[in-house]
Amino acid sequence: MERTFFKVHGSGNTFYLYETDNEMEFDWASLTKWLCNEGNEGGADGLLLVLPSKKADAKMRVINADGSEASMCGNGLRCVARHVCEKTGKDEAIIETMKANLKVKKEEPIFGTIPTYAVEISPVSFRLTSLPMIYKDETEIQHQIIEEFSPDIKFTAVSVPNPHLIGIVDESHIASNTHQSILARSLNGPNDYCADGINVSYAFPMKSDTIFVRTFERGVGFTNACGTAMTASALVAKMNHIVEGDTITVFNPGGFVKCRVFENNGDYELTLIGNATIIASYVFEIKEDQYKLKSKEYTHEQLLYEDCINEVRKVTASFLS
Repeated sequence: MERTFFKVHGSGNTFYLYETDNEMEFDWASLTKWLCNEGNEGGADGLLLVLPSKKADAKMRVINADGSEASMCGNGLRCVARHVCEKTGKDEAIIETMKANLKVKKEEPIFGTIPTYAVEISPVSFRLTSLPMIYKDETEIQHQIIEEFSPDIKFTAVSVPNPHLIGIVDESHIASNTHQSILARSLNGPNDYCADGINVSYAFPMKSDTIFVRTFERGVGFTNACGTAMTASALVAKMNHIVEGDTITVFNPGGFVKCRVFENNGDYELTLIGNATIIASYVFEIKEDQYKLKSKEYTHEQLLYEDCINEVRKVTASFLS
């Protein structure tokens, strides 16, 4: 049978997107591993499934490149938001995810004429049990040095709802990813702290309202961007007075986003705003666990996004080679 998939990205975080009424139609783990293999059309970071929902406009599932499933994906949600809004003719929608029903909305372009969407990031918890993570007898880790991880980097653990470990770092830890790579790989292998693994991000303050974030994603590795990680990093930066204001610009290897961070009686309302780009449509032939590309058709949208990338390269040239 032949099926049409769309290759999409948010901030360079690339996915295949597929809509189906049958949640059991294929072996999603097997299919995703094949789609994400770099030898197959350059690969991807995961598969976004758009499914019917009884309590929202649509349901999103996120299958990682290794076949595991993520509870949320901010960059992917923007792409699903665009797909659902354009299909229904709406500017706003509700998308069901594993742990919450989230508001999404079409926004003014973040750069040039690039299609842009805002998505709610929720729920937020600093309880280590929500990640889960174990560290001595601590119940939370908030902007503190963990000697076992680093003698000078202050870390915060937070779930949004994906589990994140955010380190506020200086420029040297962005220019080189060696320390981050060693720590992230250790926490995503057999370890005493994070039994299910964790996303590890290093955030570098650039200006009073701007940070740069690089993320090692659980189940994927280093990616161009991770939406929930950028939002969590913006939250941590604001909470610790590293940045000012309610809207924070977050640069990443794949582009940039805007993150709105509001506090409401001790609760945080987080919004991620950024591109939702369609690269191409693909037709694949699927027979049990055998997959074959039949045809593909590119859009012009990636060319528009390249202008954005060129601007990002100028801004980050001092610490990214």
